[in-house]
Amino acid sequence: MVLLHGYPSSSHSYRNLIPMLSTQYHVIAPDNLGSGYSDHLDPKTTKHTFDLLASYTQKLINQLKVDDYVMYMQDFGAHLGYRMMANNPKRIKALIVQNANAYLEGLTPKRIDFFRTAQTDISKEKHDFLYSLTGKDAIINKQYLFDIDTDKTNTQSSDAWTHDLAFLSSKKDREIQVQLFQDYNTNLIRYPKWQKMLKENQPKTLIVWGKKDLKFNFKGANAYLKDLPNAELHLLDAGHFAAEEKTQEIAKLILTFLDQHNIK
Repeated sequence: MVLLHGYPSSSHSYRNLIPMLSTQYHVIAPDNLGSGYSDHLDPKTTKHTFDLLASYTQKLINQLKVDDYVMYMQDFGAHLGYRMMANNPKRIKALIVQNANAYLEGLTPKRIDFFRTAQTDISKEKHDFLYSLTGKDAIINKQYLFDIDTDKTNTQSSDAWTHDLAFLSSKKDREIQVQLFQDYNTNLIRYPKWQKMLKENQPKTLIVWGKKDLKFNFKGANAYLKDLPNAELHLLDAGHFAAEEKTQEIAKLILTFLDQHNIK
C-alpha cells in the first residue's frame, strides 16, 4: 500500500495510520521531493512541478520492485497518484481517496481563480502572497485549523504542523512550495483526462472524505460517483486532514473495504 501525502506535510501525516494498516499490508509512505526528509533541491536550479514529483515517486516504486499496489491519496497526493496511474492503470489494485480532488465541483470559483492566477500572474506581489502562505501563521491557521469548529476542542495534534514547519524553515524550502502553487493549475487542466481514465478503468475505489473540508469540499467527493458509480463513499465528521482526526475510523474502513474485495 502506497500512501501519498499532501501539502504542507510529509509521510509524518500518516504516523498514526501506518501502524494500523501495517498489521495486514506492507506500507510505503514516501516524502515528496522537497518535503520532509526527501531531498530539497535548490529551486533556483530545479523547477519543482507535479510532473517532477510524480516521476521521482514512480522511480522509487520501480526501484522497490513493487508491481501493483493499493494507492492512498490526500491533497497533493492525488496529483502525483493520477499521473502515476496514467502511466499504467493496471498497476493500481485499488484507490483510497481522502480529500483528494479531481473534479472542479470540489473547488469554489474563488479557489479555481486562485490556482489559475498562481500560474498566470508572475508579478512580485503575487509571488510574495504565495510565499506568505508557506509561513507559520498560514500553515497553522489556514491549513490545519481552517476547517476546525472553534466551539469544539481541536482534535488535531500540534505535532503535525510543528513537524511541517521544521521543513519549511528556510527560504529555499518555502520557494519550493511556491513553485508548486504556481504549477497547481496543471492539475485542473488534467482533471478531464483523469476522469476519463477512472471511467474507463473502473478501479475499486474507497472514498473517505472529511465533509467539513472548506478547500476541497464534499461536492468533489460526490463527483467521483459520476465516473465510478460502484465506489464506496463515506463523508466523515472531519476537515481536510481527516487522517489526523479520524485515524481509527479511516483505518477500519480501509481494511474492511480491501477485505471485502479480497485485495491482499
